Amino acid sequence: MTTMKVNVACCQVAPRIGELAFNRALVERVTRRAASLGAQVVVLPELVQSGYLFRDPAEARALAEPLDGPGITLWTALAAELGIVLVGGFCELRDDGTLANSAALVDASGVRAVYRKAHLWDGEKAIFTPGDAAPPVVDTAFGRLAVMICYDLEFPEWVRLPALAGAQLLCAPVNWPRGPRPVAERPGEVVRVQADAAVNRMTIAACDRHGQERGVDWVEGSVIVDADGYPQAGPAGEGGEQLLLAELDLGAARDKRISARNDVHGDRRPELYSGVLAVQGKALG
Repeated sequence: MTTMKVNVACCQVAPRIGELAFNRALVERVTRRAASLGAQVVVLPELVQSGYLFRDPAEARALAEPLDGPGITLWTALAAELGIVLVGGFCELRDDGTLANSAALVDASGVRAVYRKAHLWDGEKAIFTPGDAAPPVVDTAFGRLAVMICYDLEFPEWVRLPALAGAQLLCAPVNWPRGPRPVAERPGEVVRVQADAAVNRMTIAACDRHGQERGVDWVEGSVIVDADGYPQAGPAGEGGEQLLLAELDLGAARDKRISARNDVHGDRRPELYSGVLAVQGKALG
């Protein structure tokens, strides 16, 4: 197995709802810091460009940007200057006038991929049009990278798609709202990321946010997980700005073997799983 060591950072920050200039300055500061510490891939939270809890579609539209807007323009300039891959979430104004909860992957050459969140959470359904394209998988200078957003991680079928497409690192901007959980238990969101990584032997960097926004607190659970499902940095789990940095072996994500006779992809039996779709069809009918 060929090793491929890549330094990955998650920048757990607190964007301010509606303060676009502040958020751009925040992204620039933490991205430069991460790069100065050796990060080659930098992941930012969901909707870091605008903030998350829009009051209504009109407010979201006022804060949305097209791909050539100032937010993504800054990200591409930083990626080119620093020689990094940058992945972050933004409120996208699409060419057809609809809004999407999107994430962009940019590198020194510019925007390499844009992903629109397919599984919308709660109030997002009143704001955004869901995406209908599979998570993109992009060959970069630092490995084969994929992108999805927050609630998408809770659908095993969706996470499996980039894994089967050869993704070595899944970059996931997230905003995980804090909910009740038993004392001393890890957040369920973090547990699911570890499971996603382990069952696919694919590394994952999930970047959460911190602070409070319009009465909502956040899990603050940013985590960087190796192909065995074990955290290499995080979960952050504490207040305040956090910069998680870990060296991941992306080469390990090419090896799907878990024993001398077992392979997590090779052992799949898709012919047995068609019943999942059949049951779903009956439920919808």
